[in-house]
Amino acid sequence: MILNASVKGAGHKNILKTLKGLKDFTWLRAPQIKRLDDALIVTKVERRGTIVDDRMAAESLYVLLSGVARVTCRNRKGERPLVNILAPGIIPVFPPPVAGVAYALRCEAISDCQIGTIEVNRFTDICLGVKWPDFRRLALSCVGRWDLIELRCANLMSYSLMERLAITLMEMAETFGARDSQGTRLTISLRHRDLAELLGASRSRVTEFMKEFSRLGMIEGTAKGLIVKTERLEKFLSRPARAVSLPTQSSP
Repeated sequence: MILNASVKGAGHKNILKTLKGLKDFTWLRAPQIKRLDDALIVTKVERRGTIVDDRMAAESLYVLLSGVARVTCRNRKGERPLVNILAPGIIPVFPPPVAGVAYALRCEAISDCQIGTIEVNRFTDICLGVKWPDFRRLALSCVGRWDLIELRCANLMSYSLMERLAITLMEMAETFGARDSQGTRLTISLRHRDLAELLGASRSRVTEFMKEFSRLGMIEGTAKGLIVKTERLEKFLSRPARAVSLPTQSSP
């Protein structure tokens, strides 16, 4: 169902309030938020539906207003593994293609989602007063293709599965975490199967390491959700490469 500015009705104020609460837009002034709210075309995408893929027109930008989404790619076996989980905010624009690699990226709804769509030129005009091609040209000049360099570095650093799991848990805590007295509580249900897909590993191996992390107090499962002890995970990752192994509980 599509809701435009003329038929948003009572939901209009709710969408405006949602935009004000998103971290991606905290730097915008009130008049800009209002213009953005007026410009958005709001749709609802049901669970497992496609929000956007890399074949769709690049003239639009998508904002996840509510719900949880994921990004998948197509591997060489024709499967679509999970590569990222998205919280409400701007759905990142798909990166320029890499020579010789066809990712077939797709953003899908994990839960029922509310999506705001806006033409990219209008979006950058509202936020920055510039047109999208100028912004994109400047962004590429400033940022370059660091995504490719990071990919090469990750491969060269030869992180173990245990280390990659620790890094992924910290990433999920940053994206979906709420701080409390016990640590950072995840606000989504994160299954071992999801972690296995993100890591390109088997679920049994992920479960094995999650149990060990729990035993050592790096994570804690509660009725309200998984608690991630980021400081302990950081300490684990800061150890010299040859010394990275699961410490005993008596370790300093």
